[in-house]
Amino acid sequence: MRTEVDEVLVALADPVRRQVVDELRQRPRRAGELADSAGMSFPAISRHLRVLRACGLVEVRALDEDARVRVYQLRAEPFLALRAWLDQVEGFWTEQLDAFSDYAKKRKQE
Repeated sequence: MRTEVDEVLVALADPVRRQVVDELRQRPRRAGELADSAGMSFPAISRHLRVLRACGLVEVRALDEDARVRVYQLRAEPFLALRAWLDQVEGFWTEQLDAFSDYAKKRKQE
């Protein structure tokens, strides 16, 4: 069973999708802008955007001025879930390294 974090990691495993995320960190963009910056066709970037939308990293909205124009933007929630998981992993390794450090100090004193 895949979790939200699993889906995010799978989506971010692709370098093109990471590039899209980097572009969207700067500001919301149209799919055409993302395709141009990635040097890809519109259908190709659309497939990547579909993956990013499916895992919740990206959402699409229509512009107020022109409802036909779709703009993609990042969503914070999946990144927060990923950060929470990374914090747990980091906590585990911090505990392990502290325990090893204590062990090494104890052995040195013997």
